Amino acid sequence: MSEPNGRGIPREPNGRGTPASQRAAGGDWTEERRRSDEGRSRLEGRPGGERDSRASGRIERAERNRELAAFLRSRRERITPEDAGLPGGYRRRTAGLRREEVAQLSGVGVTWYTWLEQGRPIRASVQVLEAVARTLQLDAIERQHLFRLAEVPDITRSGGSAPPLRPQVQVIMDGLNPMPVSVMTERYDILAWNAAYEVLFPRTAEIPAAERNTLLQAFTQPDCCSVIENRAEQRAAMVAQLRAGYGHHIGDPAWTGFIRRMEAASPEFAAMWATQDVAQPAYHAKVFRHPLYPRLEMTSTSFAVQSAPGTRMVVCTPDNAAARAALERLVADPVQHRFPCWPAHQARTRDLLTI
Repeated sequence: MSEPNGRGIPREPNGRGTPASQRAAGGDWTEERRRSDEGRSRLEGRPGGERDSRASGRIERAERNRELAAFLRSRRERITPEDAGLPGGYRRRTAGLRREEVAQLSGVGVTWYTWLEQGRPIRASVQVLEAVARTLQLDAIERQHLFRLAEVPDITRSGGSAPPLRPQVQVIMDGLNPMPVSVMTERYDILAWNAAYEVLFPRTAEIPAAERNTLLQAFTQPDCCSVIENRAEQRAAMVAQLRAGYGHHIGDPAWTGFIRRMEAASPEFAAMWATQDVAQPAYHAKVFRHPLYPRLEMTSTSFAVQSAPGTRMVVCTPDNAAARAALERLVADPVQHRFPCWPAHQARTRDLLTI
């Protein structure tokens, strides 16, 4: 016989507490509920499921907001009133500036800035973050970090200004001779190079800094003057890497202008750019040509230069003893050798570069 379970519902003899009416109407109610709960758990916990993705996104945003709040507090606390041009001299309970002072100096509402520092889910515009960055006297790296945490594209940062390189970077490159080495940006702007690189690309030091770009030279220089033998393959890889880098600079006027310039100068580039192919810097087999040595087989390897964010060092290592011996002789010889067609083609190259 069933016994009451304290709520006026008969308890099943097996002790599971399933109402008898439920069992009579549709079988084992507890088993049905268990199956339903398992199905719901699988839906919510399924990798890639919609609920799981939304939950993961909320957690990521919450963590990003907490990081942003902590970063703003730490930067605010290091700025003294005197640093910000405010009168000091009286005792303060908090280090650095007050929240209301940051808000006033930045031209934003006190409540809005307080919420931002509390990690609340609010959105900030480029102009507001610019003002806060100026008030907190952030340097370039801190400013980029602020925009990244706030998930706001830093469109006001010009991609045309090259980051400074420490002198030690040049020392490292010089020490790698006779291997050709260069440092360039994600946009292929050449920032530095060694003697072996200049042996292969003798015009590097002569051309204006605005035109000192590997991609620009690769698509505007006639094939007969090109230093790279397998240029079609290399051009495609370079454009794919440029597309990947562009993802970090969408809306940057310097990047947009450069891409428009490349499209106007080279229909081949425009066609490759339209494919939307993306790639990351990696190992590439390259075959160089020189007026004295028609085939120099090498492998290029890219390394990030941590002291200059957004740049990489590209090192070309000879694939065989003959290529290394040729480079050693060329570096030891200070004479710059050029292809016979070079003088006649300079006017055409300059015309393309001025588009």
